[in-house]
Amino acid sequence: MRKICVLLIISLILSACSFEGEGASEEQPETENVAELPVIEVPVEEEEEEDLPTVSEEAAEIPEEPESVSVSMIFAGDIAFDDRYANMVSLRERGSISACIAPSIIDRMNRANICMINNEFPYSDRGTPTPDKKFTFRARPETVEYLKVLGTDIVGLANNHAYDYGEEALLDTFDTLEGAGIPYVGAGHNIDEAAAPYYIEVKGVRIGFACATQIERSLPPDTKEATADSPGVLRTLDPTRFNETIREADENSDFVVVFVHWGSENVNDVEEAQRELARGYAAAGADLIIGAHPHVLQGFEYVDGVPVMYSLGNFWFNSKPLDNCVVEAEVTSDSEGTRLSELKFIPCRQTNCYTSEVEPGSGEYMRILDFEREHSRDVRIDDEGVVTYGEEGNEDGVPDDTSDADDTVSEEMLDVPE
Repeated sequence: MRKICVLLIISLILSACSFEGEGASEEQPETENVAELPVIEVPVEEEEEEDLPTVSEEAAEIPEEPESVSVSMIFAGDIAFDDRYANMVSLRERGSISACIAPSIIDRMNRANICMINNEFPYSDRGTPTPDKKFTFRARPETVEYLKVLGTDIVGLANNHAYDYGEEALLDTFDTLEGAGIPYVGAGHNIDEAAAPYYIEVKGVRIGFACATQIERSLPPDTKEATADSPGVLRTLDPTRFNETIREADENSDFVVVFVHWGSENVNDVEEAQRELARGYAAAGADLIIGAHPHVLQGFEYVDGVPVMYSLGNFWFNSKPLDNCVVEAEVTSDSEGTRLSELKFIPCRQTNCYTSEVEPGSGEYMRILDFEREHSRDVRIDDEGVVTYGEEGNEDGVPDDTSDADDTVSEEMLDVPE
C-alpha cells in the first residue's frame, strides 16, 4: 500500500512538470535534458497472519464434561458352610449351591459390580472349638468355591464366629480366601491389618470398605480382637479405632461402605446403641451402613443423611422359615461428585434350607415390604423396594434399648440335624 502511494505522488509531480513545460514552449524538451527520477521502492512490512486455531484445536482446549458412570453393589447377610448343620446337609443331598439359593438371586449377585457377604465362620481343618461356647462353626476350605459361584467379590470377617476354632483356623481362613482370590475385611494377622479398609475400584470409582463387630458385648469376648502381634478381628464396642478406619477410607476413596456386626439376635427392633454407633460412623465419613448379626430383618433409617440398613437377616443359614433379603445399591459418579443414586430392598425368604426371591406384587412380597416399612424410620419404601428419605416409616420414637439381650445363637435358629 505504501509503495502505491509513493508511485502516485511521483506521477503527480511528473504531471505538474509537464504542465509547466507546455506553458513556456510547445517544443518537447530533449530527452537528454530530462532528469531521470529514480523509482523509490519503499519496503512494505508484511502483516503477520494471525494463527487462528482450527476447529479441532479449539475443541481440544475445551474441557470435556466428565462421563457419568454407575457402580452396582449387592449385600447379603449371614451365611454358613459348616457340614454339621441342616443347610449343608441339604446341599450335599441336592448336589449344588444353586439348588439351595435361587438362580435369580445368584444372577443378581453375579451381575453386580461388587457383591459382599457376611462370612460367619472360619475355613479350616485345624483348631479346637472355643471352650464353653454353645455353637461353633467351621467349614472345609474347599467350600470357599461356593462363594465364587455366588459371585462374591469381598467378605466381612468381623463377626462373632470367625474365631470359633482359634488362631490356627483364622489364619487358615486368610489363606483360603486369598487362594480363592476373594478379599476380606475386618480381620487380619495383626490389628493394623484388621483395621485396614479394603478398596475396590470399578470404572474409575474407588469404593472403600470398613468392617467391625460390636458382638460379643460380654467381656472378655470369645472372639479375639487382633493385637499388634496376633491375629483377630476388629471390634467396635468402643468405636474409637473403627471410626479412625472409616476416616481413613473416606480420605482415600470416593465412597465408603461400613459393614458392621451389631444388635441382638432374633430382635427386629433397632437398639439405641446401634443408632449411636451409626451416628459416629456417619460423622467419620460413612456413605452407606449395612448391618448383620440379628439373624432377622431390621429396618432402614437415614442417620445424619447417611442411609443405614440395620440388619439383612440370615441369607442362607438353616432350614427355619425366615424372611430375609438382599440389598442393592447403585453409586453414581459424574461432574457433581460421587453419591448413592439408588438403594433397593429385595424381599426374599428362606424355607427348608432354600433362599429365594419373593415374587413381586404377591401377598408375601407386600407383607415383607410392609413389615420393613413398619420397622424403618423416616424412610419411604416404594412397591418396587426402592428406599428413599421420607416420613412414611415408623415415627414412634426410639424402641426400648435391648442392648442386654442374649447374644447366643438359639438351637431353633440353627436347626441342628440329629
